[in-house]
Amino acid sequence: MLITWMEETPMTPIEFDADLRREGYQVMNTSLAPNQLNPDHTHEFDARIMVLAGEITITREGQARVYHPGDYWLTPAHAVHAELAGPEGVAIIIGRRAKN
Repeated sequence: MLITWMEETPMTPIEFDADLRREGYQVMNTSLAPNQLNPDHTHEFDARIMVLAGEITITREGQARVYHPGDYWLTPAHAVHAELAGPEGVAIIIGRRAKN
């Protein structure tokens, strides 16, 4: 249940959104407040996320990674992770898909 860093294929937000919908994800735009911390937690769904503005640090198994606009990743269902928004907050596109 590792978080997959998906940087090998750059996409625009429009392409990312279209890809999510094509793959059956429910898509929404949301944001986190400046310095908002969501401590270790899991989701019941697979999540694919792209940063639109600001930055966010995702920590998994003691490994922290900072994401900036245009970066995206996959967090599988049940993967324990923490989220920390940057000092200006973060705006994201998130796709959620029920775990099969």
